[in-house]
Amino acid sequence: MKRLTALSVPLLTLAIAGCGEESDQLPVDGRDFDGVNYSEPAPYQGRVIDGYLRNARVWLDVNGDGKYTAESFTVELDNGNSAVIEGGEPMAMSGQDGAFSLDLAALQLSPQEGRPLDPRDYPLFAAAIPGTTVEQTEVGDQAIAVGYVLSANPGVRNVTPLTTLARYQTALELMPGGDLGESLAGINVTADYIRGQDDRAHAYARALVKFMTQQVASSMPERAGAELSLSPEEARLLGTSLLRHAPAVITAVDQAAGDDYSRVAIDTLELPDVTVSITDPQVLTGQQVFARAESSELPVAPDDLVASTGLEFEYGEDGRLARIAANGCLALSMPELARLIDAGGYMGRLSTQWLPSVSLAPAGWDAFNPENDPDQVVDETLTFDWDARIIEFQTSTLCHAARGIEPASTELGAGAEVSYSWSEQDGAISELVATVGGVGADAGVVYRLAPGSGELVADYTITKDDQPLESVELQGGPADCGPLDDETAKENFVVTAIQSYLFSGYEPQPTTFTDLAFEYDTRTFSADSVEVEVNRLLRYAFLDPALAGSGNVAADAGFQWLLHYDATPDVNAPNLIREAYLSDYSVQSCGTGRPAPARVYAKVEYSYMKLSEYLLEAIQ
Repeated sequence: MKRLTALSVPLLTLAIAGCGEESDQLPVDGRDFDGVNYSEPAPYQGRVIDGYLRNARVWLDVNGDGKYTAESFTVELDNGNSAVIEGGEPMAMSGQDGAFSLDLAALQLSPQEGRPLDPRDYPLFAAAIPGTTVEQTEVGDQAIAVGYVLSANPGVRNVTPLTTLARYQTALELMPGGDLGESLAGINVTADYIRGQDDRAHAYARALVKFMTQQVASSMPERAGAELSLSPEEARLLGTSLLRHAPAVITAVDQAAGDDYSRVAIDTLELPDVTVSITDPQVLTGQQVFARAESSELPVAPDDLVASTGLEFEYGEDGRLARIAANGCLALSMPELARLIDAGGYMGRLSTQWLPSVSLAPAGWDAFNPENDPDQVVDETLTFDWDARIIEFQTSTLCHAARGIEPASTELGAGAEVSYSWSEQDGAISELVATVGGVGADAGVVYRLAPGSGELVADYTITKDDQPLESVELQGGPADCGPLDDETAKENFVVTAIQSYLFSGYEPQPTTFTDLAFEYDTRTFSADSVEVEVNRLLRYAFLDPALAGSGNVAADAGFQWLLHYDATPDVNAPNLIREAYLSDYSVQSCGTGRPAPARVYAKVEYSYMKLSEYLLEAIQ
């Protein structure tokens, strides 16, 4: 994907519109081209505008962290030298009509250090402070109730909501054009729109501030009444959300304005109500399932498998999982749904995200096969409504016929084939209920899961129409495997602890399906000079007659999942699965490495992104 660091073409075009129309010390279009020789400590002047903002904190972001730094700090110069900026970043409080003047004395360097720092190389920031900052309006001064932060690209000296859009677009390296460029057509985004009497730009700016303050109030309510200081992570997430919803905000203004933008009642506009995650976790964004053999029945060597399903995990700006979309077959796992529910729907809160599950039904390949489906359309979905406590599964395939679940239509949208709902007690899920709708043998059947906890592994019981179907019962606590010999300790995947359990259901069970244990790697690794303790589930076994009974499968010993992770853990997310292999169950022991098995039924590859990266990609 091509990335640009400059303004998009539409915004850049708008930024140069109207040059030279005024002769004030600060040009109306807000760009700095006054020709001052910055070898002298001349003041750096501009304005802060929503309406004009008085008593807003304005600073030049010399150290690039987006926050005002009041203490002395060191900067690295292009000539290889370093210099101390005494007394912190240039800062001033705005005055009448939003005007500010920054003293640049701190940017003057000694001849030994190098040339003075040019303020035009750094972005301006302005913080509207509740209880301090006021907006000048036609009906008098209005106190700011919720804090927010505006910014502008280097060299731009009007700081407004519109320059903030342009700044985020540059900082986040978005592709040019798109809905935002079209929405701002004809607008000079760097201008003083009040002095220029541009009612349209002013209405857009006021609406954007309303959206930004709604963001802050819903996403960080404990900080809404104070001066807002955003970490780079927080600014990235809030900025992504602003860019994502700016076209909708502008459309709302256009619809309310008709032909007169001066009469838009901003307070009455219905704008997107968005809660933004202010942490930036890694989240699972995709799984590629390989569960088809070209010329024989399963199991086969891992290299003989071909892709049969692609899953995409979709998130809201709050970090909650909104939907899983499958091209092919989506396998349903009530224990994993229960674990996600206990995390409030926030995948990033799970140390290990989404234990694998697959369908081996030949119908999955029929749906996924590029020859049958060149457009790779979505065949199945899981959709999450967290407020209503409802999850809906829809399918247009016959992947689940062996489980008595058949589609109501060959296209999605005819209603849910399975609906999940849950109840909670003391803040934790107490029961998950799955009701099968649609047509098929299990229409009207109710499955119930009673989870023991939201931990990675826990006791659970699943019933079908109130009759026991399957259960897991942990036996005591985890047992440490003891010291490792030097050679074993060098392996990537080593069992250092085991948790014994009983798996009940699906009688008669295979005679070899004994001595079950969840196997873990609980070592401490050194990553980036940091000691990282991992808690990685490596292997576990289960029975699934419907999976074993798929037409192309020869399985009679039970199944096991073997999970692989990065050899060098990510310091912030050390327990994220990278690959998972489904094979026949076999009894193994402590201390043994876990390479890929020789013969497998399926392989699952995981992909992750930072939440902010995922949301940015959705804007493109």
